[in-house]
Amino acid sequence: MILRQTVLTGVFSLAAATLTVPPVYAQGAETFTATAEVKTAGAAATTAPVTIVVDRKMPKSETDRLTGAFKSGGAAALRKALVGVQATGTVQLGAGAATPTRLTLERPTDKGRLLTIVTDQPLLFLGAGLPGAKPKEGYDFAIIDIEVDAKGNGTGTLAPAAKVTVKQDVFVVEDYASELVRLTAVKKVK
Repeated sequence: MILRQTVLTGVFSLAAATLTVPPVYAQGAETFTATAEVKTAGAAATTAPVTIVVDRKMPKSETDRLTGAFKSGGAAALRKALVGVQATGTVQLGAGAATPTRLTLERPTDKGRLLTIVTDQPLLFLGAGLPGAKPKEGYDFAIIDIEVDAKGNGTGTLAPAAKVTVKQDVFVVEDYASELVRLTAVKKVK
């Protein structure tokens, strides 16, 4: 199990602070391509193409409402608050169908900007077919982080099925997969 504390800590607790600063980049639609790579401890490896379309980034008022829902009722309340929220874009893994994204936040970094993108459904249960695989219940989201420079090139990570919880006032992302999925060759194509 992979725990990532920084992802939703950034999404929710930093959202209020950073979204009050005017965006560093234009608000237009963007499309990124990347390669999802995963390597197991036994040296098995696989890759898949990923296409991420960002139609909009969320304004502070929207993130405040979603943050409040999560803090008051956890993932179930967040899921309920997301009902009817306009999609922020899509993510497509391999030849699969494009999945709508429900949260997209942008923060400036020393290298450019960090986009954190969340779907309200899992993209893939990596490792679910293995003997002794853990149950899928509760892994209701997918979370993508990509850090790109001014030209739109960068790297990132993907949790294709994730459980979101709060531990000691920190948002924690538990990935269903036992191996980290890295996004390489991230490139803005339009």
